[in-house]
Amino acid sequence: MIETWREAVVESAAFYVGWGGLLIGLAFGYLVYVTNFCTMGSISDILSFGSYNRFRAWLLACAVAILGVAGIGMLGVADMSESMYQTPALAWAANIFGGLIFGFGMVFAGGCISRNLVRAGGGDLRSIVVLLITGIFAFMTIGGILGPLRLLVFDPGTYDLSQAGMETQHIGEAVSVVSGLSLETAKLATVIVIAGALLIYCFKDAAFRASGRDVVAGLGIGLCIVAGWFLTGLAADEFADIPVQLISLSYVRPTGDTIDYLMRYTALGPPGFGVVTTAGALLGGFLGAARLGRLGLTSFADAQDSLRNMFGAALMGIGGVLALGCTVGQALTGFSTLAIGSAITFISIVIGGIAGVKTIERFA
Repeated sequence: MIETWREAVVESAAFYVGWGGLLIGLAFGYLVYVTNFCTMGSISDILSFGSYNRFRAWLLACAVAILGVAGIGMLGVADMSESMYQTPALAWAANIFGGLIFGFGMVFAGGCISRNLVRAGGGDLRSIVVLLITGIFAFMTIGGILGPLRLLVFDPGTYDLSQAGMETQHIGEAVSVVSGLSLETAKLATVIVIAGALLIYCFKDAAFRASGRDVVAGLGIGLCIVAGWFLTGLAADEFADIPVQLISLSYVRPTGDTIDYLMRYTALGPPGFGVVTTAGALLGGFLGAARLGRLGLTSFADAQDSLRNMFGAALMGIGGVLALGCTVGQALTGFSTLAIGSAITFISIVIGGIAGVKTIERFA
């Protein structure tokens, strides 16, 4: 059955990736809006109210995505070693610094990229400005004026894991090298231990179990990540004229790609997965706001509010590129592959977010 699906998807990749990605992005954006899923908000909840519910929703999404990716591998849909997260080049310095400044910036911008996307869909003009600035700074960091500086500073901080006998960044492969276990056994054990620990941590808490909204958020968003991997895994064909990248949801570079696509549509052909999932998240935010009766235009409170959000947006654009992703692109999509770099970025984003909240509180 998988091969039948693959043949159909590969034959009309632009159609399936375009419409399938749009639906996945729409589901993601709708869930984020109606469940109030927010990674920055989860950190703020812990520090301000001692509530871990939204943080547990984030971790539940991780656990679901990890198990889903493992299932995709077992079904032969995709080989995650071919994803960008599993390259043996571990850019640990960029993962740390990028994660820190992204986490710090998302607090000043009022939320991460995905949160700003769904708010923009609901009519928040502040979020539109944040998205534009994030996209511009992302492209500046990839190959623009900040590109040479990025290479100069962070390329020396990249470690080639093949020197340690590893072909990928999978945590299970590191366990295999250290313990002597077979690669398959170590990978399976790592999936069971990490996903199992996350599930236990989430559901041992009575308050989280009683919060249907947060449970639905964790389960639904985790499944959106899995759906993205499943779709691009089926569509991946190295012999295609324009190969589909094996990827799932991510929103820093795709925000820049979407801006670029809007400006150069006639030269670029069908939109890629990142562009359609970004558009889908905007549409999902619109539908979520409409359902809850929250559609309406809002703007900055004053000049200070404007500068704060613009500053945060610039940091997210730079940090998201350095770290190869954001709270979705690395801390969910990347971490679902159990990549070492994604785990480093995840931790760094949380630390940066804590520092951002403390800084805002200090100068408020």
